[in-house]
Amino acid sequence: MARAKKSNTHEPLERKLWKAADKLRKNIDAAEYKHVVLGLIFLKYISDAFEELHDRLKKGEGELAGADPEDKNEYIAEKVFYVPATARWSYIQSRAKLPTVGKDVDDAMEAIEKDNPSLRGVLPKAFAQERLDKASLGGLIDLISGAALGTKEARSKDVLGRVYEYFLGEFALAEGKKGGQFYTPGSVVRLLVAMLEPYEGRVFDPCCGSGGMFIQSEKFIAAHSDHYKNGNGKKLAIDPKDRISIYGQESNQTTWRLAKMNLAIRGIDSTNVRWNNEGSFLNDAHKDLKADFVIANPPFNDSDWSGELLREDARWKVTGKNLPPPVNNANYGWIQHFLFHLAPQGVAGFVLAKGSLTSKTNNEGEIRKSLIEADLVDCIVNLPAKLFLNTQIPACLWFLRRGKQHRKGEILFIDARNHGFLVNRRNRDLSDEDIEQIAGTYHNWRTSDDGYEDVAGFCKSVPVAEVERLGHVLTPGRYVGLPDEEDDFDFPTRFASLKAELESQMSEEAELNERILKNLAGIKIPPQETAV
Repeated sequence: MARAKKSNTHEPLERKLWKAADKLRKNIDAAEYKHVVLGLIFLKYISDAFEELHDRLKKGEGELAGADPEDKNEYIAEKVFYVPATARWSYIQSRAKLPTVGKDVDDAMEAIEKDNPSLRGVLPKAFAQERLDKASLGGLIDLISGAALGTKEARSKDVLGRVYEYFLGEFALAEGKKGGQFYTPGSVVRLLVAMLEPYEGRVFDPCCGSGGMFIQSEKFIAAHSDHYKNGNGKKLAIDPKDRISIYGQESNQTTWRLAKMNLAIRGIDSTNVRWNNEGSFLNDAHKDLKADFVIANPPFNDSDWSGELLREDARWKVTGKNLPPPVNNANYGWIQHFLFHLAPQGVAGFVLAKGSLTSKTNNEGEIRKSLIEADLVDCIVNLPAKLFLNTQIPACLWFLRRGKQHRKGEILFIDARNHGFLVNRRNRDLSDEDIEQIAGTYHNWRTSDDGYEDVAGFCKSVPVAEVERLGHVLTPGRYVGLPDEEDDFDFPTRFASLKAELESQMSEEAELNERILKNLAGIKIPPQETAV
């Protein structure tokens, strides 16, 4: 008897869409294809929302009586993007089988930008390129047509948000190392936000990628709206998006466009998410900002950050001492940049290479010492391996806090190396339970004296004096009782050592080969006798 095929009727919409869209990719590189797919998804979303309101305006019932369905102001009032007739999904779909469909979509994007100032310079216009097979593009349009993304019901279920985030993650996997430039694994973002708890205020990410940190902050507020109650114990009717204001910067223009679209589909104001190709160090787009929360995942061990041009920058004096970071590694440049933009009671949470916990190269040790002595380091979390798509370098989370009110003179160390689960052979992820345990431990430590206890091998609250006695090293394993050998792994130092060792071996081998050739040249081979 033949085995029945396993039903996939319960497969999530986002996974079904991805599988079908990926089949249509053919020979297009994932880095280019993501702009095609995500651009169409965005177009479908805003068209759905527009068409739904357009139909209500045409009916003209109740308070909409006499309204003009083509009046842009009607859409602005409802926070819906206005979509011109030749950019509406129904029109695009009707032309999906024509050879000019690529140009039609490019024209649609241009028209939408023209009528919606907040989207100018944001939408992709790469649909008419020759490399993009027009039959595949038409198939993609037909595929997306079957998904309701921007209707009121779909918005209430965050259908588009799920699809967009899933596609970003899959494209990051497909791109491999380059994918990490625009995407931080969702579990790492959720952990950062859960620990920071950005309920309200200014949230800043100076290397914001596709905007995941901002999205998760808004989700956190929505999920924890009970935090806001008035004197009668009733919830306050405040839109979560109005409780925080976001500030961001991105140096990669195509990634910045992804961020702007990612925020737009959720109705989050991205006015202060800026792009310039010089980046946050050379051209700080928010020079005067003092943020309540800084949340970021900067590039690990970036050696090309123009540090040699910034030796006298005011950011290097943020702890009261003039301590420029190394010109060939931006890790401590980022730390000081974050701290420079932190409000008097602000807190920063960010990802860095684990080597930053022990490195002493060119002022790094002195900068770390000054942070510890100023009681700015709040918590350090050791992360499991294989969490990041773009690097195998071990990573950690830093939390810096200005104006500590509790736990003064202490640092919490959490070692989560043994947490998480394998998604596949190459990648690991953190479960909701892992995130809850790590974040809960941090909050118990911060807010109570009797609700927190040290757990051998996992967490320990350590006086600053002990950290100073151990040479200002911040590796959690050193304090919680796990073996130091792996925890203190310094990638840059070990890499340099291995490189020097390899070069030495190659030099010895070259010298040996030269001696062998010289000896061979000195050997005289007697002439062979000719046989009679």
